[in-house]
This record gives sequence, structure tokens and C-alpha cells, in this order.
Amino acid sequence: MKIFIGSDHGGYNLKSAIINFLQENNYDFEDVGTFSDASCDYPPIAEKVAQNVIKNSSKGILVCGTGIGMSIAANKFKGIRAALCSDTFSARLTREHNDSNILCLGERTIGTGLALDIVKIWLETDFSNNDRHINRINLIKQIEERIYERN
Repeated sequence: MKIFIGSDHGGYNLKSAIINFLQENNYDFEDVGTFSDASCDYPPIAEKVAQNVIKNSSKGILVCGTGIGMSIAANKFKGIRAALCSDTFSARLTREHNDSNILCLGERTIGTGLALDIVKIWLETDFSNNDRHINRINLIKQIEERIYERN
């Protein structure tokens, strides 16, 4: 499974560290930008990752200063369950319970070591396939259907 990764300028350094981690651990990934620490807007990067995750039934990682903007933007897309995580417990449970497909991180809110631990746990944790969690995800999908049906 290919992982799509992106950041704005506020997350560029952490994204670079995550890319090193992905390379060292032989993950298949694609960096969709930004490619420098020059100021840029985060919504187009979130859009690129979200669209690739949907198109390829894959996973994504988004990084900005806090992770908040990226998670808001990514969650606008039907089928995306982007989770902002700043601890390993949440990273594990968002995969087990919510089957999140995009991990959002904040470069200015957590250190690199913790971020890499979060990435590792998030990538290695599978969805539980527990009936109650499947039901809840289906309820989210029903909300999406109603919202997209109106538009």
C-alpha cells in the first residue's frame, strides 16, 4: 500500500523526518509537497493527499504547524477519516476503532521522536473489524451520503 504524504511550510521539517523513517523502513510512499519551507497554503496539499488516498484506497499523512488545518481540510472529502494525533494511544485507537485513513500531525506541537512513534503505531495498527466500530463508520458514511446528496 502506497502512503501519500504532504505538508505545508509549517510541517516541512517534520515531513522530511517522516520521509526518512518511511525510507528506512521500506514503505512505499509518494511526497505530494510542499518541497521547501517557503510559505504556502495547506488546503491544496490536504486535497492532493485526500484525493490520492480515495483513488488508491490507501493511507495518507499530513503535517502542518498544528495539524488542525490539515485535518479540517482533509475531512471535507467523502471517504476520508483524517485523525489529528499527538499521542500514541490515540494513534492506535484511531486505526482500531475509526479505521482512519489519514494521520495528521503538528510540527509545532510535538517533538520528532514522538511523531515518529505515532507514525509507526498508526501504520502498524489494523482496523479491529469489530461490529460496533463497523456500525459507527457506516453511520459516518450515511452522514456523508446525505451531505453530498444535497450538494
